[in-house]
Amino acid sequence: MKKNAIVTGATRGIGQAIAMMLLEEGYHVIATYAYDEESVEPCKTKFSSISNDYEILWVDQTSKEELRAFAENMCKKGHIDCIVCNAGMTLRNKDLSEITDDGWERVMMMNVNSNVYLIRDLFSVIPHGSRIIFTASLMGILPHSMSLAYGVTKSAVIGLAKNLVKYFEDTNTTVNAIAPGFVETEWQKKKPLEIRNNIVRKTAIKRFADPKEIADAARFCLKNSFVNGAVIEVTGGYSYK
Repeated sequence: MKKNAIVTGATRGIGQAIAMMLLEEGYHVIATYAYDEESVEPCKTKFSSISNDYEILWVDQTSKEELRAFAENMCKKGHIDCIVCNAGMTLRNKDLSEITDDGWERVMMMNVNSNVYLIRDLFSVIPHGSRIIFTASLMGILPHSMSLAYGVTKSAVIGLAKNLVKYFEDTNTTVNAIAPGFVETEWQKKKPLEIRNNIVRKTAIKRFADPKEIADAARFCLKNSFVNGAVIEVTGGYSYK
């Protein structure tokens, strides 16, 4: 019986690389997408399935109603054997006073709450021996002055992964988080050269990560049944100092 995997935010960058990895590993993959980075407008790009084993669905994870409907639809599959909580958004503010209630709560809903609600609503169809993987961030470990909401929510994602281990105790289901550093995604490519060079200067390997290298960390979590409650940093030896 083919296993089912959900990867949220999976039509570009890290999420897409993880989705392709799961296809290689023989999973039927359900990939979701909704918003462009730093945008409150729905993603305008229309995606279509690339194979019978790859579904692409638009799901707004900032909407409790749409998220609940998605979970109900996924429960009909009977079993969800891997959940990769990758979708996220950021809120960049120079000053604390610029952060609005709506902006903060929207990022919290997308990056943290939606993951809790999705796993809760799918709990009954997660078989023993399944895998739950969160895409956290180096910014959830090291401070970042320009993105308080993002850093705090990614710290919460790490805490969520560690605490969910207890809820899956005695099931052989593992829960882990991957904390990437700076990855060569479309968003990072848009940064000014000066900023990119500064990032590279602070990275021991002197480059950005390839999304496939982050997917390889997810593959490790997928295949190693004793890695549980771990935070795997994939940063190239980045130091913010």
